[in-house]
Amino acid sequence: MSAKIKADALLLDVDGTLWDSTPIVARAWNRAVHEVGYEEMNIHPDTLKGLFGKTMDDIAEALLPGASAKQRLELMDKCVRYEQEALENDPCNICFPGVIDTVKKLSKILPLAIVSNCQAGYIELFMRKTGLTEKEISDKICFGDSGRGKAENIRTIVERHGYRSAYYVGDTEGDRIAVREAGTGFIYAGYGFGKVSEADVTISAFGELYDLLDR
Repeated sequence: MSAKIKADALLLDVDGTLWDSTPIVARAWNRAVHEVGYEEMNIHPDTLKGLFGKTMDDIAEALLPGASAKQRLELMDKCVRYEQEALENDPCNICFPGVIDTVKKLSKILPLAIVSNCQAGYIELFMRKTGLTEKEISDKICFGDSGRGKAENIRTIVERHGYRSAYYVGDTEGDRIAVREAGTGFIYAGYGFGKVSEADVTISAFGELYDLLDR
């Protein structure tokens, strides 16, 4: 365990940090791409692990580099719709170990917010499926709601509440870049989807966050 940190808030990524929805989402997205005529395309969960963390616009470009903007929009609209349906209908026992209990414990000692590059409604779906409420997650923002990238959204949360020593918990190099641009601390979820070039702190399990804090 690294040295303890002083934080006045924790901002949390979702995919690769709180849960792994990629097997469910891959099935939904394959249904969508096959319906719109890309029968040869097969999206694997590991493919999504490399894409999650990017904005939906960037994901669409990566999946369909030769398609028009209209084609990408139509496909991603269907992917998101089928993804939402699949996650709503699945029990979604897909959180990383200790996430829900640790979030509940952390929320009693400092504010927690979720900041993600996901589509509108995804954070709310995550909270419904996990039973977490505004009592635990006091604020949230995503690309789908604001139209802005992660760095700007992190700054929005920090400025909204006047945080002075917030840390972001994420699992990708994109998270690290956004955090450094936003000017907060970075805790790397080493159990997640990606690798990073550096971090203030690395955790190997989400539950380590509670003991990491200097209370």
